[in-house]
Amino acid sequence: MSDGAPRLGWYVHHHGRGHLTRLLAIAPYLDAAVDCLSSLPAPPGLPSGWTWTVLERDDDGGDPVDPTVDGLLHWAPIGHVGHRSRLSVIAAAATARRWDGMVVDTSVEVTLFARLLGLRTVVVTQPGNRVDRPHLLGFAAADTVLAPWARGILSPPHLEALGDKVVHTGGISRFSSRSPRSGRTDEVVLLAGAGGSAVGPAAIRDAEKATGRPWRILGGSDWADDPWEALTSAAVVVSYAGQNAVADLAAAHAPAIVVPQDRPFDEQRETGRALRRAGLAQVSDEWPDAAGWQDLVERASTARPEWERWEVVGAPQRAATAIVDTVRGDR
Repeated sequence: MSDGAPRLGWYVHHHGRGHLTRLLAIAPYLDAAVDCLSSLPAPPGLPSGWTWTVLERDDDGGDPVDPTVDGLLHWAPIGHVGHRSRLSVIAAAATARRWDGMVVDTSVEVTLFARLLGLRTVVVTQPGNRVDRPHLLGFAAADTVLAPWARGILSPPHLEALGDKVVHTGGISRFSSRSPRSGRTDEVVLLAGAGGSAVGPAAIRDAEKATGRPWRILGGSDWADDPWEALTSAAVVVSYAGQNAVADLAAAHAPAIVVPQDRPFDEQRETGRALRRAGLAQVSDEWPDAAGWQDLVERASTARPEWERWEVVGAPQRAATAIVDTVRGDR
């Protein structure tokens, strides 16, 4: 970290592992001191000089009272001590540590709060139909909106309307600096993630039987901290359509079958449609039945997707540059 580097806060949403993984992918390239805040426990490997504060949860304690303020916000439950504590901890840290700005990945309420504290604010967005009142309010309050995918392949009208406020970084993968190995096995790898899925073990066993190939499961209870070898050696990678998963597929140049899962605002559905239009993966809107798997795997295994179009190379660096430029007032 250089002399005079800015200090900033970084809010990490606790659902799944994607928000945390994105932070850790950008961290090596970020010339800043960072105070991270999240409901998640502190991860290993934070850069020297960075801090991690665990926030109280605000999504427990029974039925919330008026959490959306009649549709104005997504989550601000009346009377919830954990919710009040989270915001007070953020405000205290911003004051005590003299933040120059804040990165929010992802929360409309924290975005608005950061701006009310007088902080230059960077918001990380996700695909999907995010044109509800809270999202539009959050985009308006942000100084910069990071879209971690390639513009043109996925260009939602609501982001296009924001003009230069949006920075399309390309897909942010922790593997962006690695090179794929040559040669692939006949194995199918399921990259299942940690955000939840409607696909059960029986459906996976039926798919394995139908393909006549060995399957390896990565994700859920079979989490792998570093799936790079599997991604680069598998004949086909079956994946859901989360942003980090797609970026990792692109970094590995993996022949892929993508099965979008139900997420708020149709996030993964929109990503799946974009991948299908671009010809980057075989996309199935639902988990295929046994009869459909063999054809899908054969088509995916012989495809040569132009994954460089997802612009993974240099994406963490582009995100880091946009963050520092924003908090310095240079954007």
